Amino acid sequence: MQRRRWMQAVALTMSAWLAVPAMAAEEGPDDLVRRISTEVLDTIKSDAAIQAGDSARIAALVDGKIMPNVNFRRMTSSAVGRFWRQATPEQQQALQAEFKTLLVRTYSGALAEVKDQTLSFKPLRTRPEDKEVVVRSEVRGKGDPIQLDYRLEKTEAGWKIYDLNVLGVWLVETYRSQFAQEINAKGIDGLIQSLAERNKSSGADAKAG
Repeated sequence: MQRRRWMQAVALTMSAWLAVPAMAAEEGPDDLVRRISTEVLDTIKSDAAIQAGDSARIAALVDGKIMPNVNFRRMTSSAVGRFWRQATPEQQQALQAEFKTLLVRTYSGALAEVKDQTLSFKPLRTRPEDKEVVVRSEVRGKGDPIQLDYRLEKTEAGWKIYDLNVLGVWLVETYRSQFAQEINAKGIDGLIQSLAERNKSSGADAKAG
């Protein structure tokens, strides 16, 4: 459980690199990640409230800096897989909303685990016409380096993340398996209800903590 929380903390922290200022819209994805990562890590390490586990402050950081730079429609549709086309527009909106809440609360709960890690980036070879890239990195601290890769796409609003890989496991693929089981058992509405209940439970735990 502790290692899972650490992995989630790493995932959240690295996702925070993708907060894209308008003035940096022309930056390459790797340059953007490298520049923003230092700023975000410094904020985490210097914010006493985050270090103390202030759930509201952590959630605000995640929701304000990270989530606006994620393509949630693509991430959610990929996680839902073939069932996405069967969902009504209302169901699709509900799935996106609950999936976003799930990620915010999951990662917010683990963010305080980040301490003294450093980052190492692998060279990114791209062409000007590339619309999708994978930024590869490692998180180094105590113990073995942790693989951390990102899939990003170029949009009119800049580069957006739509999947990430921690220790060889892609996030979307992991959720796709879980979601398929829920939908096969209870249908799309059943998945939405399950996510809503999980989010409600997580919210109650955060308040209690």
